[in-house]
Amino acid sequence: MPLQCQLPGVTYSLKKKSCIKPFSIQPWGLSTMPSHVSVEERKALDFDRFELDEDKAVRVDWNAYAEAYDLLSEHNPAYQALLHDFEGFLATIRTPQLIYDIGGGTGNYTKIAARACPGSEIRFVEPDAGMIALARDKLAAHGNINYDTLALEDIDALGAADLVICVHALYAMPAPEQRLADMRRLLRPGGLLYLINLGRYMNVADWRNYLFSHLKKEHGLVGALRIFWQGREIAKQNKTILKAQKNGVYWTHTEEEIASAASAAGFEILRQESVYRGYSHLLVCRVKP
Repeated sequence: MPLQCQLPGVTYSLKKKSCIKPFSIQPWGLSTMPSHVSVEERKALDFDRFELDEDKAVRVDWNAYAEAYDLLSEHNPAYQALLHDFEGFLATIRTPQLIYDIGGGTGNYTKIAARACPGSEIRFVEPDAGMIALARDKLAAHGNINYDTLALEDIDALGAADLVICVHALYAMPAPEQRLADMRRLLRPGGLLYLINLGRYMNVADWRNYLFSHLKKEHGLVGALRIFWQGREIAKQNKTILKAQKNGVYWTHTEEEIASAASAAGFEILRQESVYRGYSHLLVCRVKP
């Protein structure tokens, strides 16, 4: 079977070196989107709307996601910028004694923390079996990490942590505002929360354009297509994430809304900005006295 990679308007085949026009797509209505989604975002999302329906039973396959996650993350400049920001953040604070990484995925942030804070105890919390298996392999060289598959709300700990990390995980948790309160519960007075959360709709076509443009510059056309093929599961699962966002299963929010939720949970916001090409919000918070 020829290797194919879909781009806006074409399907490129490595074997036949041909471009095949796809069938026309009729977008679904825009009235179902949250009010904070801009007109430009609504128009951009038309490309993938044929994947969506009104079924509320949406489930992202995080095991499948895990297999390709690091491959595309490694080649994603926006993701690498987040990692660099976190590394810089750790350099500005006193070394934490106890760190929680909530929804730690494949362990990229814990890896940075373990390297920067070798004397810290790190508790890596990730309920998905595929994700945590990859994290264990990646972090095997570090002896200061404990692993847990509990959901955040089931962690039995009070006010001991110096730092809680939660990156691109909160939006997929049930009752996210309450989960912010759970993170507050883990922290000691004055403890810090490093939070990045996906707030905008996941525009798969926009990310495809962005990543393909970067990969083509770095690896050439054939190299870019091969990487896309290897990471094709990410696009599939991102479409499911979009569906969950559209159906209200996953949390979407503005900067003001997530700031309000963090404040209501008992946090003082020290820093807030839009990151990840405007899709996510970064908050550095401290537990209020």
